[in-house]
Amino acid sequence: MDFSNFLWMRDELSLLAVILILFLYDTFGSDKSRRAFSTVACILLAAQTAFMLIPATAGEAFGGMYHTSPAINIVKIVLNIGTLLVLIQAIPWVKTADVVIRRGEFFILTLMTLFGMYLMISSGNFLLFFIGLETASLPLTALVAIEKYKQNSYEAAAKYVFVALFSSSLLLMGLSFIYGAVGTLYYHDIALAIGNVTKSIAGSPLLYVGIVLFLAGMGFKISIVPFHLWTADVYQGAPTSITAYLSVISKGAAAFALMVILFKTFAPVAIVWQYVLWGLIVITITVGNLFAVRQKNLKRFMAFSSISQAGYILLGVIAGSATGMTSLIYYVLVYIFSNLAVFGIISVVENATGKVNIDDYNGLYRTNPRLSVAMMLALFSLAGIPPFAGFFSKFFIFFAAAEQGFYVLVFIALLNTVISLYYYLLVVKAMFIKQDDCAIPALKSDTASRINITICVIGVLVIGLLSCIYTAIDAHAFGM
Repeated sequence: MDFSNFLWMRDELSLLAVILILFLYDTFGSDKSRRAFSTVACILLAAQTAFMLIPATAGEAFGGMYHTSPAINIVKIVLNIGTLLVLIQAIPWVKTADVVIRRGEFFILTLMTLFGMYLMISSGNFLLFFIGLETASLPLTALVAIEKYKQNSYEAAAKYVFVALFSSSLLLMGLSFIYGAVGTLYYHDIALAIGNVTKSIAGSPLLYVGIVLFLAGMGFKISIVPFHLWTADVYQGAPTSITAYLSVISKGAAAFALMVILFKTFAPVAIVWQYVLWGLIVITITVGNLFAVRQKNLKRFMAFSSISQAGYILLGVIAGSATGMTSLIYYVLVYIFSNLAVFGIISVVENATGKVNIDDYNGLYRTNPRLSVAMMLALFSLAGIPPFAGFFSKFFIFFAAAEQGFYVLVFIALLNTVISLYYYLLVVKAMFIKQDDCAIPALKSDTASRINITICVIGVLVIGLLSCIYTAIDAHAFGM
């Protein structure tokens, strides 16, 4: 090995440079200069994202442990866009008295989790994958508990850290079983060993137990039913900006990493895990939708909505084709804009009034028409109503699954969209139809919140109508 291997890691190195600059700025900057810390952090991440737009070539480093390709580059850019929007959304919150002293920790820890996600999706070896997974997971525990003087925050962090420990233990045990059955942790070598008929590894019970445990560990990370029980409590207790990050960015990275591993490594035994994934998708979408109907707290409501959305994302994973991968990336991109628009409005209302229940939004249109319209557009996109971006993302991901013969699965998912439409409309009904003499008063949102919500609404309206975006992702990722 020589140091030229690091040249393949341009995305990781550029992100580490941003983290280092912010660390030095936070450590040695004066109190007066650090007032611009949030703005500088957003500008640096935007510059790093622009740098990543330079086309990447496929290659590997460190003996195949690290891989890069145009598709991986696209995923990292999408994650960067979502993270940048979360950081912009968080600017008003990090200026509050309880958080401002930990402002630097918030931005640095968030970017460290992004670095871990980079390693996850670029890994060609389960060892690097696990390092990336833990690098992404552990800082999130500190982020969930960053409002340490609020009981809900550290209670949510305690639940999250226990779930993260159990899920990591299951996943690590699964990897040890896979290693015991195959004798290697490299994706390519595992696929070759399983496909080698003379060795009969494909029939090893140890391998199947390892795959099941691996799926269980990843199920906790993506919030798949029945590994979802932590989600609502953590989403409700964590600060809204952290909840937004958990619901979108970490979920998208884990789903893409899962897709790459399943089809790079376990393709020879796809018939086994596809049936498992089929059942998980059905119960995830259905349970997420049914429990969302019962929620009164908007953050718990969005938690079960995100569980349901995880099931839709997995349709791209089970498709396992170039169309499925493109649809998954496109779906996550649309989901970022739609979900962060909702959380941006929740954050504005919560920071100003402390209200987070659906009933608190009764009559919101009368006092805050712009926020109400933005919320309605984002919810319509999440529900998949045309002509908003969510409709096209669902269409493409349904098409990718149907193309591989999963017609019954797609039909069940389509039926569930009717349920999701119902509960999303409950929020719209509260804002536009129900009236309340004690409605939330007219709010004047800050500049950062207006920028964040405006960008998200534009994304919801424009991405779906410009089919060239889907085509550009497909062409850039796969050279078509």
